[in-house]
Amino acid sequence: MKRKWPVFLILLFMFPVFAFAAPVGKVSGVSGEALLRVRAGLPYKSLAKGADINVGAWIKTGKDGWVELTLNDKSTFTLSNNTEFEVTSFLMTKNKREGVFQLTEGKLRASVVKFGGRQSGMTVKSNTAVAGIKGTDFLMLSRGQANVFFGNEGNVAVSGDGKTAQQPLTESTFVQNTRSLPPIEPVKVEIGSPLAEARNIFAGITAATPPKEWSDSGRIADICARWNINHGHYLADSGKYQDALNVFQIALDLTSVDEVRADAHMERGAVYARFLSNPELALAEYLLVLEEYPKLFQAESALFNAAQALTEMGFIEQARLRFEQYLRQYPNGKHHSNVETMIKKLVK
Repeated sequence: MKRKWPVFLILLFMFPVFAFAAPVGKVSGVSGEALLRVRAGLPYKSLAKGADINVGAWIKTGKDGWVELTLNDKSTFTLSNNTEFEVTSFLMTKNKREGVFQLTEGKLRASVVKFGGRQSGMTVKSNTAVAGIKGTDFLMLSRGQANVFFGNEGNVAVSGDGKTAQQPLTESTFVQNTRSLPPIEPVKVEIGSPLAEARNIFAGITAATPPKEWSDSGRIADICARWNINHGHYLADSGKYQDALNVFQIALDLTSVDEVRADAHMERGAVYARFLSNPELALAEYLLVLEEYPKLFQAESALFNAAQALTEMGFIEQARLRFEQYLRQYPNGKHHSNVETMIKKLVK
């Protein structure tokens, strides 16, 4: 005699368990292009206000997209344009709250409500940074391997791997990192500074209502990258050479603006050459400028510095050739007299 299985067991095998799970939140606001997929690997579909969101769901916004997600505990995540975000896990009981959220790319505002002294562990991750939060409000941008954070209130523990070398993100401060490296020490966001300008743009595109236009949204990363050139100078002059190198690398990872990228390579080369006595790594930075940005004004100093690095390394013939190249390309260049002097020394 064949055994008959109860209907609910048959359904359990036919459908994934998560299909029966209660939603962890709802989409409380939508504007522009906004898409949803219920789990990784499935195609995205249009997202509407009021949609239930379950664990495993992905939300994606287009160039004018904006989404507000409200969780069951009343915490909200506001996603700006060109953002991809996953609800990796979320569990809330009477005495405990835990959640993990993934910002694959883009910009968000996280407003996590306090949990009344009960156990709470909420985490927002990118591919190269981890933000541990309890009850707080902050802004997070992830672009490529770089991440920047602006604190609005509360306290966030920012790290590269979620385990070591954390930095506190508090009200009106700025923290950043790249490539899963430890974050740079927090910096106060001063009124009227470039960081304040970036924060204000960021706040506008993640406010309670979407902006009327998005032209400024792409400037946030570039403003932070430009600011990093000056901040890296300060760190190097303060003897924090590795932090300076990391800040210049963050600038490179944040921006596609050629002039800023060339400056960052030149500054990294200067730290290696002047402070760390490492002409090999300095040369690598200068050669990148010559190869990638030969028509920018930074290429002149990159060529001169490359020749100097080769001289220091003992590659006399290669150094001479680079100095002669400088005279051909920049006959009235700012390093002209120094180059002529160096050539005379090298041919003796």
